[in-house]
Amino acid sequence: MLVHPPRTRSSRLAVVLVLNLGLVAGLVLVGVTAHSIAVLAEGGDYVLDAAGVGVALLAIRLAARPASRGRTAGYPNATSVAALINAGWLLVLELLVAAAAVDRLVTGRVPVDGLPVLVMSGAAAVVMIGAALVLGGDESDEAGGERDLSVAAVLLDTVADAAAAAGVAAVGAVILATGGWYWLDPAVALVIAVVIAYHAVALITKVLTRLRATD
Repeated sequence: MLVHPPRTRSSRLAVVLVLNLGLVAGLVLVGVTAHSIAVLAEGGDYVLDAAGVGVALLAIRLAARPASRGRTAGYPNATSVAALINAGWLLVLELLVAAAAVDRLVTGRVPVDGLPVLVMSGAAAVVMIGAALVLGGDESDEAGGERDLSVAAVLLDTVADAAAAAGVAAVGAVILATGGWYWLDPAVALVIAVVIAYHAVALITKVLTRLRATD
């Protein structure tokens, strides 16, 4: 029997929410036991991503509310505000990750267990690729034909998560193969944090521009 992907925006976001929450516990456990700042960053990122998905779901529900006495239908800027909150959380998190990575690099090497990092991050990358494919089917805003920025923010997070997880898995493989090179863990965490922060700033700028245009 064929399994069809979820068709509505809310159902797509709900799938991504479940996937994010399902990965958090494993990532935090592996990050702590393997002494991997990169894996811990993944876990923290997924917690904030889950919160961002929740905000996006709430915004979509508010935007879809019918008109009532004394109020026009919906909240036109709700999804843009949700995107702004989501991107803002992501930016703050990546700045914290960057600071922790720099501290680890400066203070000296900490042994990292490469095998659990490789396995857990590899699994997370596969799951997040699947989540990105689920979200990728949502191409246009249901109300007016333009892309919903709250969903765009979640998709950005999901693609970033997949890329970050793949990078961390590669680090785990190198550490496992060499029995050392522990500096790679915070170094890769720092690179990922900078890249994601850059895209978060770009999304924040786009959202603010749209909000100003609607004033």
